[in-house]
Amino acid sequence: MEIALLGGTGDIGEGLALRWARDTDHTVVVGSRDPDKAARRADDYGTLLSERGVDHDVDGLGNEAATENADVVVLSVPPEYAVSTVETVSDGLADTVLVSPAASMDRDAAGFHATPPEDGSVAQAVAAAAPEGVPVVGAFQNLAAGALSDLDAEIETDTVVTGDDPDATALVRSLAEEIHGLRALDGGPLAVTALVESVTPLLINLAMNNESMHDLGVRFQ
Repeated sequence: MEIALLGGTGDIGEGLALRWARDTDHTVVVGSRDPDKAARRADDYGTLLSERGVDHDVDGLGNEAATENADVVVLSVPPEYAVSTVETVSDGLADTVLVSPAASMDRDAAGFHATPPEDGSVAQAVAAAAPEGVPVVGAFQNLAAGALSDLDAEIETDTVVTGDDPDATALVRSLAEEIHGLRALDGGPLAVTALVESVTPLLINLAMNNESMHDLGVRFQ
């Protein structure tokens, strides 16, 4: 399977790219608006993996080229760019599953606060922008990017997966659980994704205010 991480040069994109490349046999494509930047970062990821003796399949391309042959496209871009990125690559999204890991938030003197878009959540805004028939799945919003990109760190974390297409959500849960230490939970339809996204600013606030919780994740017991 080919997984494209659009904005895969950023924090969450890096972590997912490294973990999937290390833990699975899937082809991982790092996407960026700048193809040269994508190629450089893919080389960096490849070096990290090779140093650990991992036989990897990581490539770097512009976002549109990265989307063309992908089975799953992860929008690992900042939330304010999620919709515009979908619009840019829409011609290549046929027969793909589109995954939204972004959470919209603002910061003030008190800390971080969820700021959902008018559609209700970033994932729902992505679904509204996606071509008809392209399933959108919410996942990976609450992961600590620092821990995910540190291949020496052991993770034991849950990710809540939401979506309206049973086959698409099952696929994303399966891909998530191929990452060692990650457990995927069915969170229900896409309409509840705002609840999942709103947990992210809470986790950041906890990490900021508690020294022992720098790379905080969620495990439901």
